[in-house]
Amino acid sequence: MKKRFILIAALCAVAALPGCNNRNDERSVAQEQAGELKAMQQSYRGVLPCADCSGIETTLFLEKDGTWVMNERYQGGKADSAFASYGRWARTADRLVLTGVDGEKRYFRPKGDDLEMLDREGHPIESNFDYTLKAVDAGLPATPMVMKGMYRYMADAAVFTDCVTGKRTGVTNNAQLERGYAQARGEAGAPVLLIVKAHFAIDANEDTGAPEKTLVVDEHGTFTAGKGCDD
Repeated sequence: MKKRFILIAALCAVAALPGCNNRNDERSVAQEQAGELKAMQQSYRGVLPCADCSGIETTLFLEKDGTWVMNERYQGGKADSAFASYGRWARTADRLVLTGVDGEKRYFRPKGDDLEMLDREGHPIESNFDYTLKAVDAGLPATPMVMKGMYRYMADAAVFTDCVTGKRTGVTNNAQLERGYAQARGEAGAPVLLIVKAHFAIDANEDTGAPEKTLVVDEHGTFTAGKGCDD
């Protein structure tokens, strides 16, 4: 009887091993993924392959508030042309996902301290070309972008709340924009929908001197009274 009990106990111990191994494997994977989710660099740059030009000089800037700005300059075509875009970013242990203001997504994956661009489905690109953006020390691009948001001017300060990212940004002094707002608003201090070409910059706060992101207007905007971001 005693021998039978010992045999059954031994069989139960052996049967329990796979479960223990599975739990250990899961724990190892979780620890590995947590280790991979290290802090990312703030800016990256590289020349990505292009089908009808010699390359696309690409600069990506990641903000700590979960927003991004990308500048792309097409080289070697009929004429160099630059475009900028922005939106929100999110990440997992193995991918960085950029969502633009138009809802389109772009995918990258960490490659040491650098980033490697993935295809439109988020999979590695099978190619002999280099899709790497190197970690660099770069500032926000000054290329104008079309932005839509709610503008408010009060107490000698203007604030722009972007319709897509929901982020509030101070606006550099712009007398013409302030006059347009005064004409379009209903009651004093009410936000008014604004579509404008502008870019982001890092400036020192007038009160504290700390660096902060501000909106710099490049062209005169259009105010639309009585409408909001969903209109």
